[in-house]
Amino acid sequence: MVTKDQVSCDLAGETAVLNLKNGVYYGFADPVGVRIWSLVQTPITIRALRDAIMQEFEVEEEQCERELLAVLQKLASEALIEIKNETSA
Repeated sequence: MVTKDQVSCDLAGETAVLNLKNGVYYGFADPVGVRIWSLVQTPITIRALRDAIMQEFEVEEEQCERELLAVLQKLASEALIEIKNETSA
């Protein structure tokens, strides 16, 4: 899920994100990155995110998961999203 310390907007099919804490802009120009950002606007599991990307784009599961995790880790390291562990009820 995205953090409260960012704002984003659509720019003709691309996405611009501003980190409000450090004033740094980030951009998603490719359709996959734009879609990932769109999907993380609300809480979503990594599995559901991976499945959505695989349904919309031609990519093998292993590659999708590997690259998705790298993107999510980068977004988390830049404080744009929070990744929370799922806990069993």
